[in-house]
Amino acid sequence: MCMNEEYLFLTILNSGPNHPRSSLDVFLRPLIDELKELWNNGVEAFDASLNQNFNLKAVLMWTISDFPAYGMLSGWTTHGRLSCPICMDDTKAFQLTNGKKTCWFDCHRRYLPHGHPLRKNKTNFLKRKDALNDYPPRTLTGKQVLKEQIRQVNPPKTSECGGNGHDVKKKGYGNWHNWHKESIFWELPYWTDLNLRHNLDVMHIEKNFFDNIINTVMNVKEKSKDTVKARLDIAIFCNRKDLHVDDYGRAPFPIFRLTPQAKERLLECVKHEVKFPDGYASDLASCVDIDGGKFSGMKSHDCHVFMERLLPFIFAELLPRNVHLALSGVGVFFRDLCSRSLKQFTVRSLKENIVIILCNLEKIFPPVFFDVMEHLAVHLPYEAELGGPVQYRWMYPFERFFKKLKSKAKNRRYPA
Repeated sequence: MCMNEEYLFLTILNSGPNHPRSSLDVFLRPLIDELKELWNNGVEAFDASLNQNFNLKAVLMWTISDFPAYGMLSGWTTHGRLSCPICMDDTKAFQLTNGKKTCWFDCHRRYLPHGHPLRKNKTNFLKRKDALNDYPPRTLTGKQVLKEQIRQVNPPKTSECGGNGHDVKKKGYGNWHNWHKESIFWELPYWTDLNLRHNLDVMHIEKNFFDNIINTVMNVKEKSKDTVKARLDIAIFCNRKDLHVDDYGRAPFPIFRLTPQAKERLLECVKHEVKFPDGYASDLASCVDIDGGKFSGMKSHDCHVFMERLLPFIFAELLPRNVHLALSGVGVFFRDLCSRSLKQFTVRSLKENIVIILCNLEKIFPPVFFDVMEHLAVHLPYEAELGGPVQYRWMYPFERFFKKLKSKAKNRRYPA
């Protein structure tokens, strides 16, 4: 019921041509004041079933947003080397030499059980590096975050002055912290007691993960992660001589890329053979561009369906077995994570499986493939353990609601 359209309502309209950044706290001020009133004193309400008044109290469980809005709401900047709000400063991310992108390659063996064979592997990951003494980042409570992180940085409260939160960067910003403000949500008396305050959006993580996979496997121009700069970075960071650029500037054909014949077979299969029940998914055939050799116009839900229903098997005869198994593992992981109900042993299994899946992908794809979206997948089972099924914590209901609201605006530039 809570995610149905009739129970959604728009409380704040943040209009203007500029990015709100920390100024969002100014718009959230009335909401925070009401939430504090609902927690401390409550309001008088009427119970129609009992035909009597009662004192109504309410609590904000968590926020639901995409990743850029996560930064505005939490105060932790979601880009750069420290963009992961769960790992914070205890990250293994680094910048690529040629690609100049932040990379999370070989950042996931630390989550493996000690004694796992992959921890001592120095061939398929970073050169001459093992993970025998690496540990996962510690999970901080709300009180620890406030005391050890935010209060130590002590940034100015831009919510009071309306600044953008990046005018004055505190010492250590980008090095050991990414805090650009103290979020207004910390004013709520119970906020430090919550283990899950802001949700990672499964919808956008899944879509970005899928886009990286399909564009790289199909070698889509300007979208593939397998570029000349990526190959040069492979030569620097990895022992994969079969992917190194030779003296004439030629890049060998990788095992994770479809041949022209295999690409054509994939597109023909999706266009003419893949069928879903009415109402289950949109017509994926309309997203097939055979002449361009790619998929185009795929919405988030199209990626969701392809990832969970087609990816586990569609590359079985088109790619080598190890590549197919690695990609199918990604599809199965998101399918199980997005199921209607979650059991504790299922979540424990997901926490173990996603680490193996990411390590298998790291043995195949170039380092530039692993941006923050691929990394965030390792934290999704932990949030499911705290918050329950993802259909109550992702963006799909709100995106559909926003689409309906936008349809009512006759002039998008000046909505009434």
